This record gives sequence, C-alpha cells and structure tokens, in this order.
Amino acid sequence: MLPQAVAAVMEGMQRWANPSSPHGDGRAARAALEDARRRIAAAYGWPYELLLTSGASESLAIAMGRCVADRRLITAVEHDAVLRLGEGAAVLPVTTGGVLGLDALAAALAGGGRTLVCVQWANSETGVRQPIATIAAVVHGAGGVLLVDAAQMPAHADSDVLRHADLVAVSAHKRGGPPGVGALLVRDLGILLPTGGQEKGYRPGTENLPGALGYAAALDTPEDLAAMALLRSRLEATIVDIGGEVVAAESPRSPLIGAYRMPGVSSAAQLIRFDLAGVAVSAGSACSSGSMRPSHVLTAMGWAEPALREVVRVSFGRSTTEAEVDRFAELWRTTFVDARARAA
Repeated sequence: MLPQAVAAVMEGMQRWANPSSPHGDGRAARAALEDARRRIAAAYGWPYELLLTSGASESLAIAMGRCVADRRLITAVEHDAVLRLGEGAAVLPVTTGGVLGLDALAAALAGGGRTLVCVQWANSETGVRQPIATIAAVVHGAGGVLLVDAAQMPAHADSDVLRHADLVAVSAHKRGGPPGVGALLVRDLGILLPTGGQEKGYRPGTENLPGALGYAAALDTPEDLAAMALLRSRLEATIVDIGGEVVAAESPRSPLIGAYRMPGVSSAAQLIRFDLAGVAVSAGSACSSGSMRPSHVLTAMGWAEPALREVVRVSFGRSTTEAEVDRFAELWRTTFVDARARAA
C-alpha cells in the first residue's frame, strides 16, 4: 500500500460512522464517501455510475450475475474469478499470442439474443492486452454488452475502455490502495438487476468508508508507466540474452506484468530459489499460484508440458527499482546456469 493510502484509511477509521445513518456523524461520513466516489470515478475518467464493492471479484460477480442478458461469453484466458462465475458460458479461444480471436467472437455472437461478453484489459499472468475498441465494435454491432475485467488497469491507462466498455471491474489493491475495496463502473444501471440495500440498491452491506478513502488516495498518486516499461525491457533483455523465453513477446502487453520461461527448470524450483533470496514472484496469478494445476492461460495459448510448468510471473510497480530488477536478473542468470550445469 502507498503511504498516502495508509494515511487515508487511518483517517477514515478515526472519523468512522455508518454512511447510511441519518444522524450528523452519518451524514458527514456519507459526504466523505461520496467525495471518494467522485475522486475514484474522476481518476478513471468515468462520467457514468460507479458502485463501490469489496474488490474486482465482487464487481465481476455483480456484472456476470445480474446483467440483463440472454447469454454469456468469456475468453479461455480469463481470471479464475471469471471462470468460476462463467459456468454455462461459452468459452472463446485465443491465439498463441493470447489475444481473442475476433472471428470466433463474431461467430459466437451470431447465435442471437443479448449477450454479455467478458474480456480482460490485461491478463494477470502474461500481461497480454486485449484490443478493447475492436472487440467492442463486434460486441455492440451484435447488440451485446461488453464487460472489461480491468483489475490490472492503471487509472487513465486506456481511453478505449472508457469510450467503449459498458461495465468495468476495478480493484484498489492493484493500484497501491487497501485490500477489500474496488468498484464496478457502469455505463447504464438499467442493464443490471438491483437487489436492494446500499449502493443505489445494487449492493447490500455497510459501506467501507476507510477503504474508499484509501482507494481514492492511491489513485490520486500518479503511476509512471513509462518507467515500469523500461524496467521490464531491462529484465527481458537479460532473460533473452541468457536463453530464456518471454511469453507472448510479440503481443501488446501491460508494462506491469511479464511472464518468463526458464527452459529445463520447473517454476516450483525457481520460486524456491527466488524466495530464499528474498525475491517475491509467482507461478501464475496470485489467486491460482498456490495450485499445482498447470496454467489454464498458457494451456489456452497452446503451451504444453514441460514448458507449461517452467514459467514464472513478475510484476512491476511504483516501488520497483532498477537495482531490484538487476538483482533479479542476476539471480535468474545464476539459477539457469546452475541448473544447466547440474543437467550436464
């Protein structure tokens, strides 16, 4: 968490009152909550409705479960949260570069009825970006609704999402905010079935004022995406030079995520070596890295054993330094060299 977000959460706890209470303290809390909501919406450039939630997973659950639609389509590389919610949904294939095939999308939409299509802004394991504007044109041309899982998207990172998405799921902790808070950006509340309660009747439960204040504070703090892209390029140049492989190197990717294969060395062995050296990386998205299952994302992209289990995922953020990247690059090098020496 960013220091600004920590300070804002502490402030929210010190001034806590139920924002739905009619007394003076409650009204003051409501005013602070609505100010945070406006700041969050403004940070994303979103001029429509914004429902505060407990995170991107809940935002996706609201969108997937309560959108007024006859059918649902998801891609084969969606986050585990979407796969769990997408029971009964048609699954769309991706290319070897991890990008949704537009012909398959158009064919699936030809089935008739109003269809909700869920796609990622960027994949949480590989960083591969989907062409939101192009996908939106196909979806809207068939009378469908586009839901974008933008948990990985920095504020103001993609005007195509703001111009074309109907529903957008976002999360605070991906942006240096507190865990347990996120939002669902909604172009038109008429496409969602309400359930009563708070958040204009679309989410029951006491509002999380400290979390909302922390989220707003995090988004108020700019992210230097160009600097992160340079750090990733610096790491990838070393990995390629050594003999490693960058996953989906030719696809459009978020500068915040990279996935790398170390040939002949399992991701589990790599993680042990890196963790002992104090380096925190994972073997997939954080929600699935504890599982021994092979990555469904890499499988959908055509990867097979043993390469499928030789990939680790690396994140870059505001706190990542050039020295840290260089240290990890050297650790990657020695791990790979040692493994090849043992195999010789």
